[in-house]
Order: sequence, then structure tokens, then C-alpha cells
Amino acid sequence: MLDTLGTLIEAYEVEHYSIPNCSGSDVLAYLMEEHGLGFSDLPEIGTSETMESILNNDLALTLSQIQYLAQRFKVQAQVFLD
Repeated sequence: MLDTLGTLIEAYEVEHYSIPNCSGSDVLAYLMEEHGLGFSDLPEIGTSETMESILNNDLALTLSQIQYLAQRFKVQAQVFLD
């Protein structure tokens, strides 16, 4: 009975609460907005020009940037991987 209930809950969540595919830059933009951060608040990522390039998908996040962001926002590093 629990197996059936779990299957039904999963199907419902997939249909009604699906998680959209997002790029690492989309996740970063969302987290920056949620925390009220600007380019200058994340100097470890790079200059304002670097941040703008990342957010415009012109430049990919590096491994060290991803590791820093994962620690900073207390999320899994995988959320920043495309």
C-alpha cells in the first residue's frame, strides 16, 4: 500500500510541481535576487564584467566559482552545473 501511495504522490508532484531545467547562471541570478545581492557582493566570483558575462551565459562558471557559490548559498554544487 505504501508503494502505491508513493507512486501516486510522485506522479502528482511531477504533473503539478515539476522543477524547470535551469542553467547555473539562472540559479545564480535567482539566488542573488532572493538574497538582495549585487555584482559587488560576490567579489570571489570576479569583476562586475565577469559576473555580467556569467549571468548572460557568455561565460561559464568555473569549478572554484561553483564550489564557492555552493558554500555561500548552502546548496549542492550540482545546481550550478548545466
